[in-house]
Amino acid sequence: MSGHTIPVEPTLTGTRVQLRPLRASDADDLFAVHSDPRVMRYWSHAPWTDRAQAAARIAQLAHDRENAEFYTWASTLADDRLIGTVSLFAVNRSQRRGEIGYALAARAWGNGYATEGLRLAIAHAFGPIGLERLEADIDPRNDASCRLVERVGFRREGPLRQRWRVADEVTDSAIYGLLRAEYRPQ
Repeated sequence: MSGHTIPVEPTLTGTRVQLRPLRASDADDLFAVHSDPRVMRYWSHAPWTDRAQAAARIAQLAHDRENAEFYTWASTLADDRLIGTVSLFAVNRSQRRGEIGYALAARAWGNGYATEGLRLAIAHAFGPIGLERLEADIDPRNDASCRLVERVGFRREGPLRQRWRVADEVTDSAIYGLLRAEYRPQ
């Protein structure tokens, strides 16, 4: 991308959650999240089976960042250990839109960490990045994730049938949208 500098993820700090750039040293914790069948149940790929997949993903993100604008943060608590990730990707500045995704270790579910991390990323997307629209692609059977995005202001906009093939299962997507004009920081 000639003349365009791809920004590195800034560190975003909330009351309990911090979003910081991924590091090579996060590979073990990232593998723990992405190898857990409970966490990956509704993702667009099967659970990882080898720690090398986590190391390769971190390296791939660093490489890809040179050619595209996206942000993948490690979601951490006070101990700075990765408990999940929040990603802002498919950023299209000319259209002022992007997509958001997240994963959280099962041991951290039910504490509001995903809500806080998502709010930090949304505020960054609508603030410094200047986006006007965010989208989330969620398996409609994932009630907890649907409730999460609705809690932070997303609206369900419609289904995309048979969108993902994971292992031997074909799944639909529920597309959610959030407009900057509708967003209410909390």
